[in-house]
Amino acid sequence: MPLRQATVSDHGTIVECVQQWWGDSRTPEQARELSLLLPKLFLQFFSGTSLVLEDGSGIYGFLIGFYAADNDTEAYIHFVGVDPKLRGQGVARRLYTAFFQRAAVQGRTEVRAVTSPGNTGSIAFHRAMGFSLESGDSEVDGLPVHTDYDGPGQHRVCFCQKIGL
Repeated sequence: MPLRQATVSDHGTIVECVQQWWGDSRTPEQARELSLLLPKLFLQFFSGTSLVLEDGSGIYGFLIGFYAADNDTEAYIHFVGVDPKLRGQGVARRLYTAFFQRAAVQGRTEVRAVTSPGNTGSIAFHRAMGFSLESGDSEVDGLPVHTDYDGPGQHRVCFCQKIGL
């Protein structure tokens, strides 16, 4: 499947993918709420650093990421989705690897990501990809967390991966 740069016109399809792909583990309302983490502005302003994996029949994976505006060293992976039929087949690894390579070409040396402490699949994946867990101000289930990271009660596990060194 070809990997390409995302475009603004991908937004509607990506939102639909999130609502469908997470529909098996969440209520329709929860899946819709999750898709709200991807407002169109991410593709209006960061399509050049975001990726889509597709073939002629549709999108099978995407990565929404960007480079820090306040420094020349960091990049951030905001949201990644893979069609459930393809999970465990290296699709997310391919997306992350392509993002790492592109970020390194732009002089970025660190990639960051966050997830909730309860998202054990994401935590395991990031660890398998070589991300380090950043120290937090508390601990949940043996994991360092940053309390109230995304607002009251919204604790997050923060990751960092060195690249291009």
